[in-house]
Amino acid sequence: MLYLKHIPIQSFSDTTVFIHKDCTVYKVDDIKTLTRVEVHGADKPLYAFLSVVDDENIVSVDEIGVNDEAFFKLGLPEGALVTVLQSEVPSSLDNVAKKSQGYILNSNEYISIVNDITSGKYLNADIAAFVTAFCSFATVNEVAYLAQALSFGNKLYWDKENIVTDIHTLGYVPADNTDIIVTAIVAAYGLPILKSVTLNPLAYLGPAHAMQVFANIDIDDILMAQMIKENKGAVFNYETLKCAQAAIKIRNMSRYLNLKNENLEIALMMAQTYGCGISHLVVDVPVGPQALVKTIKDSVTVRKTVEFVAKELGITVDVAVTDGREPIGYGIGALLEAKDIIKILKAKDNASSDLTEKALFIASKIIEFDPKVKGGDGYIIAKEMLESLRALETFDNIVNAQGKLQSADLGTLTRDVLAPNSGEVKSMSNRVLTHIAITAGALSNAGSGVLLMKKNSDKVAKGDVLYRIYSNNSADFALATSIAENTNGFEIGR
Repeated sequence: MLYLKHIPIQSFSDTTVFIHKDCTVYKVDDIKTLTRVEVHGADKPLYAFLSVVDDENIVSVDEIGVNDEAFFKLGLPEGALVTVLQSEVPSSLDNVAKKSQGYILNSNEYISIVNDITSGKYLNADIAAFVTAFCSFATVNEVAYLAQALSFGNKLYWDKENIVTDIHTLGYVPADNTDIIVTAIVAAYGLPILKSVTLNPLAYLGPAHAMQVFANIDIDDILMAQMIKENKGAVFNYETLKCAQAAIKIRNMSRYLNLKNENLEIALMMAQTYGCGISHLVVDVPVGPQALVKTIKDSVTVRKTVEFVAKELGITVDVAVTDGREPIGYGIGALLEAKDIIKILKAKDNASSDLTEKALFIASKIIEFDPKVKGGDGYIIAKEMLESLRALETFDNIVNAQGKLQSADLGTLTRDVLAPNSGEVKSMSNRVLTHIAITAGALSNAGSGVLLMKKNSDKVAKGDVLYRIYSNNSADFALATSIAENTNGFEIGR
């Protein structure tokens, strides 16, 4: 056995162990490259890559060093005795190899892959191979198989609710917090809505970041059930659920590889919906040149895939195709987006009209899942929930029940980006504006981001403010402003 030693190295979620080349227990003389090993001693074995070192300052001959990820997964104190075994390659990698060669996999093969990912037997390289193979080619049946496998045996049940609803947006549009506003409106009406959100540390912002300005989102299924009973709504971090573990790894790897694939996103979205026990779902499909779905023609295929997978999972679904050509709202960044949300819930005159209308449109579709509501009446009901401030009251109840958080402050470093010429805003680059917001620090600091002053079709004069950059870090701020000076993300023509 070897003594456990924590080596404070982060490896981007990969687990790595370090053994001395003269290790007294594990013979490493013939090891030339990284090798899979199993570390035993905790409740579950840890699967990791092995690195061999020859410096006793790192690990001595009777120690095994583990990086941050491995140390926290093991949950053992330094000095604990552990056993190390060479690990076999997971048998399900044969299925990944088949998929990479263009074969169609069956349900059991997807279950075997997901089970090995969940158990930790897949390292980052294995997950990357699977994600790449799936994104290269997958049938609609395979999309359903993957969705089912990701939630296999871990579904939440809401026995006392015949209808539990949710909304998911397929892809990302900057400043779009329709999900949170819809949650407040639908819950105010009295139809249960369980809004699951995910944090996206590698790629973009989203409702999870904005909701964290208001409340704790790391709540368990017991509190969820209580909130559905008392407030008819909750906004929670899907990543806290047991059924989410494989999906998180797959999603993060796709972000890391910058793979934007409709089939993978649909599988992940439907797995999330199914795992949360949702019975009725509205899927928002933004369409635009920089959205996940580029054209209306593409959206038809996406709609059919979503409807097929939903049917296989027993979920009632309504697909809404929306405009994804520009940001929906004014703020890009958690606190700025939260301010947009509050203005709409308070029915302020200066609230974002496009975000308001989209939220009412989506909320009306969910409300019309209620068999008591006639087609077309959903919008009227949704608008009444908003204008009467019942949605605001419900949202406050949700926030207080989940645990209200202390309000954040906007970044103290600001820069106005000005129009270089007069004319009309012809287009806005979602990609550039998001990149500037994230560079300013928006992923890690709630008060950083971009506040838009102009949108598509607005008339501008030379020198008008197009948007304002906020940051709390001088290095981030300098880089964000430099990007904006080179390409501001706006096309202004006559």
